[in-house]
Amino acid sequence: MNRTIRTLSLGELADLIDWAAAEGWNPGLEDAVMFQAADPEGFIGAFVGDDMVAAISAVAYGQEFGFIGLYICRPDMRGKGHGKAVWTAGMDRLAGRTIGLDGVEEQQANYRSKGFMPVYETIRYSGRPVALPAGAERPHMETAQPVPDIIAYDALCFPAPRQSFLQRWLLPPNHAVAAITSRGTAGYAVARACRSGFKIGPLFADNVRTALELLGELSGACGGDLHIDVPATQMDFIAALEMAGFSPTFSTTRMYKGTPPKLDAKRVFGVTALELG
Repeated sequence: MNRTIRTLSLGELADLIDWAAAEGWNPGLEDAVMFQAADPEGFIGAFVGDDMVAAISAVAYGQEFGFIGLYICRPDMRGKGHGKAVWTAGMDRLAGRTIGLDGVEEQQANYRSKGFMPVYETIRYSGRPVALPAGAERPHMETAQPVPDIIAYDALCFPAPRQSFLQRWLLPPNHAVAAITSRGTAGYAVARACRSGFKIGPLFADNVRTALELLGELSGACGGDLHIDVPATQMDFIAALEMAGFSPTFSTTRMYKGTPPKLDAKRVFGVTALELG
C-alpha cells in the first residue's frame, strides 16, 4: 500500500467537510473557505493513489497554541492505519504547542492515553427561541467587522491571536454582530448557515445579559433553528436558554495536551467551532 500524507487543497477540504456532514456533524455551508483562512497548511490528508482516505485539521495559532479537529477516516478504509497516520502528522505539525481538541465521550479515554486532559464540558443547545429577555440598558448593536476593537475583544476569550481567521469569519455570508456600550465593545457573536439551521459561535460577552442580547439579535437574522456549544460552567446562561425553548442535544469535553491556555472563561458563552476551537 503506497500511502502519502500531504496538505489538502481547498477542494479536498470541501470533500472533508462533506465527510463531516455524512458523520452527522452538521458543518457550515461555507466552512471549507472559512476554515482554510485559519491556517492554509493546517488540513492534512492521507491518500492512496489519488483517493483521500483519511484527514485531520491541525490548525496552528502562532507558536504557542494549536487545535485538532475534523479527524475522520473514510468508513471503507478504516482499520488500515490511515487514521493513525494523519493523527501522527497533525500532532507532529503542532509539536511544541499546547494542543486542544473537543472529544466525544467514547473517545476521551483514547485521548487521555495520548496525553490530553479534560478541562471543561461543552453542551450543544439547539432550538428556536420563543423569547429572550431584554436588558434595561440595551447595548447598541452593530455589524461586527474585523476592526481592532473586535480583534482585541476576541483576544480576551481565545487562547491565541487569530486575525486572519476573523477577517474571513466576520464577513458575509456569516452574520456577525457586536454589542457596543458607552464603555466600548461588550461582546460579539457570529452565526453561520449549516446543513441544518445555524450555528452560533463564537458568542463572547461581558455578562449573561449581553450574551442573550447578542443571541436575540442573531435569532432575528437567521431563519431556522440555532445551535450553540456552551461551556457547562455557564449555568445562568444555560438556564436562560432552557427557559427560551432550547434543549441539550450533544456534548463534548474540551481537552488539552500541555498547559491549559489562559483566557477569560467568564466571557465565553459559545465556542467558535468544535473543529477549530
